[in-house]
Amino acid sequence: MPIPPEPPNLPPRPVLVTGVSGFVGQKLAQRLLAQGCKITGICRRSRPDLERLGIEMIYADLSDASTIRAACEGKDTVFHVAAKVGIWGKYEDFQKANVEGTQAIINGCRDFGVKKLVYTSTPSVVFNGKDISGEDESLPYGESIPCPYPTTKVISEKAVLAAHDLPPGHLKTVALRPHLIWGNGDPNLVPRVLDRAKAGRLRIVGDGKNRVDLTHVDNVVDAHLLAEIALDREENNPGGKAYFISNDEPVELWPWINQLLKDHGVNPLEKRISLSAAYRLGRVMEAIWKLFGIKGEPPMTRFVASELAKDHWFDISAAKRDLGYQPRVSMEAGMKAYLAN
Repeated sequence: MPIPPEPPNLPPRPVLVTGVSGFVGQKLAQRLLAQGCKITGICRRSRPDLERLGIEMIYADLSDASTIRAACEGKDTVFHVAAKVGIWGKYEDFQKANVEGTQAIINGCRDFGVKKLVYTSTPSVVFNGKDISGEDESLPYGESIPCPYPTTKVISEKAVLAAHDLPPGHLKTVALRPHLIWGNGDPNLVPRVLDRAKAGRLRIVGDGKNRVDLTHVDNVVDAHLLAEIALDREENNPGGKAYFISNDEPVELWPWINQLLKDHGVNPLEKRISLSAAYRLGRVMEAIWKLFGIKGEPPMTRFVASELAKDHWFDISAAKRDLGYQPRVSMEAGMKAYLAN
């Protein structure tokens, strides 16, 4: 199958990228710079390297509503990539960053006449504790999700989609739900798996046959750029909708992890724990961490137990149809590049 071409370049334009220092944000900014865009980036900590690339940097927390809102002034498109992520923490912290921060972005877009808002969401907004095998965006939002990150992303995604095409500026909005992002420069997924395996803190959860989607970061960037282009269309406009994004190549999670470990010279996993036992363990650890105010994440939570044992792969037909999305970097090609780096 021929490799799909990169998304076409739009004319140079002023854009805002929140979370510009993150994995996706930085890759997206690099592609936008190559298009000649004038980029303003938001992140929390000083990044002279990004300043040297010509990105106008604003250093602010997402909870700084006035600064976040003001950053939208004069922008054609806002890519809201930033979020507080994690499996554990105080709900209030996730609320301030993910809900209030996103609302500040929406307010800024509408107050300053921004034309397009592309929001980076997560498939976890439809978490239901069950296997999700090839289902599409008709899945309802999850309820009573035992994790503050997806819980607050549900609220944020709803707000972004509700803001589509409302006066005064007739803002166009779309939400993307990329699943398990990885690739060269990945600071989270692969390094976390390797570190836990090397420390002997990783077990196969469940029967080890669950299938999951992963998404190469270059494909995620493609999806963002294609969504921006699609928001300009008169017909079949994706505005006000959410889209699952993946490599469209679901893998069996634990054989994939064991191959990854083998490729890095780490012994494959053999020890197992049932889902029911992992779920109970997660419940106990959550209670202990809350009771004693222990810093850091518990080794297991109810949300993680379910995610590690259940199917979660998605039908991305809507993204293909409405955005023109086609994964350019296959799982095989992506892994070859990752291992060669």
